[in-house]
Amino acid sequence: MRAVVTGGAGFIGSNLVDALIVRGDAVTVVDSLASGKRENVHADATFVERDIREELDFAGAAVVFHLAAQADVQTSMQRPEYDAHVNVGGTVRVLEAARAAGAQVVFSSTGGAIYGECDGPAPEDSTLEPVSPYGIAKLCAEQYLGGWNRIHGSGHVVLRFANVYGPRQDSGLEGGVVAIFLERMARGEPTTIFGDGGQTRDFVYVGDVVDALLAAVGHDGGIYNVGTGRETSVAELHEACRRVAGSDEGPRLEPARLGDALRSVLDVSRIERDLGWRARTSLDDGLRRTWEWTTAQAAA
Repeated sequence: MRAVVTGGAGFIGSNLVDALIVRGDAVTVVDSLASGKRENVHADATFVERDIREELDFAGAAVVFHLAAQADVQTSMQRPEYDAHVNVGGTVRVLEAARAAGAQVVFSSTGGAIYGECDGPAPEDSTLEPVSPYGIAKLCAEQYLGGWNRIHGSGHVVLRFANVYGPRQDSGLEGGVVAIFLERMARGEPTTIFGDGGQTRDFVYVGDVVDALLAAVGHDGGIYNVGTGRETSVAELHEACRRVAGSDEGPRLEPARLGDALRSVLDVSRIERDLGWRARTSLDDGLRRTWEWTTAQAAA
């Protein structure tokens, strides 16, 4: 298969590229390097440095995994026009380039930022109440994918990710709370929780997310949650990180931030039924693998 991965120098994208290369696929990475890193890109992938808001050419591709995004909630609160320009305008560019190539798009959306506050595991047909410009823009991009499916008869698929963590996650991004905790513990630095730590998230390991992306290829449209279906409080996450890192230090508490949901967990029954996918990596195992990668990076 010939595949394009936008954002393929980033956290999830580079892990996906590695899996595609191992399968023997021909992969082109399109990344502006605004947040991605050139060293993340597999040596056997073709690399094109380009912003998704520019002209794109996906000729020859069978599938486009669209992961390039402005992915920071707090940046979207401060610069909503920039967030929309990248996450909505850039997605339209990707859709048009994929249409010209006759390629399917598998789009990485967000669960937590789209559903807003959850009173339990949120299914795909839940009321959508984004609490940040990031969530609003991702929802708008989803509507474009659905619209292209109706207008042009395409079979693009939307995957709504829970809180993804694992090797190569950028601790500089708000969503990378696991990376932030583990990197600071590795350096012996204090950690911070915004709010009282009771807010919950659905933490899913990046290797499982890659499997979900691959499972979506060839499926004719649809919206699917990608998570574990289990919620973990940020305080519980911090405790789990402390165990794997062997740290004795507790977190410092700071005021909660605007745009952060208090409860977020996804119902994943649809993707298991339709695509045969479910998360297989436990939180403890995923944190152990991430800690091993973090300490190896620190020693390099």
